[in-house]
Amino acid sequence: MITYILRHGQTDYSKQYLVNGDPSRAILLNEEGVRSCRQPWSVVPLHNVRTWLASEFPRARQTASLLTGVPIPDLVVDARLNELDYGTFEGGPFRDYAAWLDTHGGSQCPPGAGESQRDGIRRMLSGVHAVLEYPGPRVLVCHGLLVSVLLWHRDRTRSELMPLFFPEAPCAEPLSVPDDVLLDWIGALLTDLDREKPQDTEARCGAAILRAGHGSAVATFDAADHSPEKKEPPHA
Repeated sequence: MITYILRHGQTDYSKQYLVNGDPSRAILLNEEGVRSCRQPWSVVPLHNVRTWLASEFPRARQTASLLTGVPIPDLVVDARLNELDYGTFEGGPFRDYAAWLDTHGGSQCPPGAGESQRDGIRRMLSGVHAVLEYPGPRVLVCHGLLVSVLLWHRDRTRSELMPLFFPEAPCAEPLSVPDDVLLDWIGALLTDLDREKPQDTEARCGAAILRAGHGSAVATFDAADHSPEKKEPPHA
């Protein structure tokens, strides 16, 4: 079976490189974002999709509704697919968060945040793993960091280590992944995270380790996206 994974449509926040990790803020798609969701897709057989999933964020749920053309009464909303918690950087320029991340590393929590970047990636991967429990084909609408991590892994070289900043993910462009391939990707990415040495082991916010395999996954947690080398991708 297939899962189509995509970043939500463009927002004014993403266009201005502002971060939003708070789902209570009503940030919706701009005109370009709406238009991109109403264009016909040749790569996704929308009429055959059996399960629609999205994060809690309004822009993700709006994207899913626009793709179907009608509100989705049985849309599966999973908080594990949410954007990162940016803490005190919420609503500000991505470059400010990127500068902090570049100094402190991916294993530390930003001020006021409930998770680090690496713990956020673990959370998102747990959400993707759970998606496989639903009937397919599936469409999963999420955020840029998750899509960028998956795209990076797909294109990585054998010896390449997980970076701190990832290539920018396009908006509203589906990544098609068969179930067996997706499981392999999740397992490999979690192994990468397990092997990393955090800069500050006391700054991991208490998030538990997720381990996923082909048979099962166990995960418990206490609890706009990422950047290319220039460190200025759209995040919201």
